[in-house]
Amino acid sequence: MPPSIPAPSSPLLELVIELDRTAKRPLAVQLADALRRAATRGQLRTGDRLPSTRALARHLSVSRTVTAAAYDQLHAEGWISGRRGSGTYVTAAPPGSEHSHRGGEVQEEATPSFRVLLTPGAPWAEGVDRAAWRRAWRAAGDRAPDTLPHRAGVPEYRAAVVEHLLRHRGLVVEGPAENSVLATGGTTSAVAELAASVLPRGARVAVEEPGYQRAAEALCAVGIEVVPVPVDHAGVVVEDIPEHVSAVYCSPAHQYPLGGRLPARRRIALIERARRSGWLIVEDDYDGELRYDVAPLPVLASMAPDVVVHLGTTSKILTPTLGVGWLLAPERVTEAILEYRERTGTRPAPAGQWLLTELARNGDLGRHLRRLRRELSGRRELLVNALGRAGIEPVGDRAGAHVVIPLEEASAERATIAALREHGVVVDGLARHHRFTQQWYGVALGYAACSRRELLETLPLLVREFTGK
Repeated sequence: MPPSIPAPSSPLLELVIELDRTAKRPLAVQLADALRRAATRGQLRTGDRLPSTRALARHLSVSRTVTAAAYDQLHAEGWISGRRGSGTYVTAAPPGSEHSHRGGEVQEEATPSFRVLLTPGAPWAEGVDRAAWRRAWRAAGDRAPDTLPHRAGVPEYRAAVVEHLLRHRGLVVEGPAENSVLATGGTTSAVAELAASVLPRGARVAVEEPGYQRAAEALCAVGIEVVPVPVDHAGVVVEDIPEHVSAVYCSPAHQYPLGGRLPARRRIALIERARRSGWLIVEDDYDGELRYDVAPLPVLASMAPDVVVHLGTTSKILTPTLGVGWLLAPERVTEAILEYRERTGTRPAPAGQWLLTELARNGDLGRHLRRLRRELSGRRELLVNALGRAGIEPVGDRAGAHVVIPLEEASAERATIAALREHGVVVDGLARHHRFTQQWYGVALGYAACSRRELLETLPLLVREFTGK
């Protein structure tokens, strides 16, 4: 019988591994085979941390010599590797495994096990004040359970969003919030609802290329045809948007992933074309609160509330734990979404809404945003200055939580990502942000999810990889 399983400190200790002590095959060989099988089945994944040989020996009631020999064999074969001061990790899965490398890239689900996470789109979660976080949860927990669902969102949450948009985005919401502001489950969720309730099936929607692929996938999932629109260093190229589309999805405040800011002239041209052609403009303001040089340009929704659907999220400024965002749109759009929610029985979960409401009510949200801007501005300066001294000029405005390092070709992008991963540093390439033929090559470096110490320690490695010196 296998030994009982203790409280796990590694995925490996959650597995039942049977070793036949009567067999002729050595126990170390049996153990190595069992670990390979676990990786093949997806029970162990690339990036998983393994227990020490001593801890595994105690867990299996075998000699440490057995576990050490099994690890040595797997290390020699390239399945695992050790990192000084960190431990032993799974570095590859057997060919054919669903968790093996694809196209030379480690799958996204493995990234949390790596030493330093430098991917864009992740927030500064460690900067959330824990006392404020607990205080908000306690206050939210004091709310009485609801009898009926809030299809549009919790009223107090929607009022907090209106105040947030005014203070941090300079957007004045005219009229009662219940006619124009809805709670959402986040940006992708909002796009999916728009596609299902407002856009006709088979409609064509113009999407930035490169751009946010989850939004594109949400559109395609309900039968919308995604049409690529090129971007440059200033954002979407308005004159290249096809005529016969129903909507345009864009990120004008901080184009994702290249980081450009759509200038006033293009904003006006985009609005004029939308009104003339009957388009909806879907404005993804995913990190519009994070600007470090000048005040952000007015959001499109303040310039053209009749044709703009404005989307915001808490995932980048706080944490994806909340799973909430907001949508500001013309009344005809919000009515269609509410009808869709009523028909399907869906609505965004209220728990995250109550928490955000409490953070805003106590002033903790505003304090967090001020700390967040100071911290990320400082981190961006550290990163850009270190790269600049080496002659590397990143792409992107002084905003947000990532920069892009341009490269000349796809092979250089893949090689750089792979080389950094060998050192336990996870970055993002521009390839996966293209839906069609790749036009931009480079690496996107996020600087929010890691600690400042990790960023400082990683800077020399980044410079070395990008300069080849």
